[in-house]
Amino acid sequence: MADFSDVATQISEEQLQQSLANRAKFTAHSYYECEDCDVEIPEQRRKIGGVTRCTECQTCFEAQSRNYRG
Repeated sequence: MADFSDVATQISEEQLQQSLANRAKFTAHSYYECEDCDVEIPEQRRKIGGVTRCTECQTCFEAQSRNYRG
């Protein structure tokens, strides 16, 4: 038979796991890391504002957009 200490520890652990599962998750874009390759975006590029991709990934993204025919 479990004693009160074991039951309290188990309840505390379950509450912790539930709190961790329900926490808010960060879903916004980072203005410091590329959203495609996670490489740091150069400072001069960040000064433009609203930039979410490094130069290489943005170049590829624009090339794919130009070649896309919807």
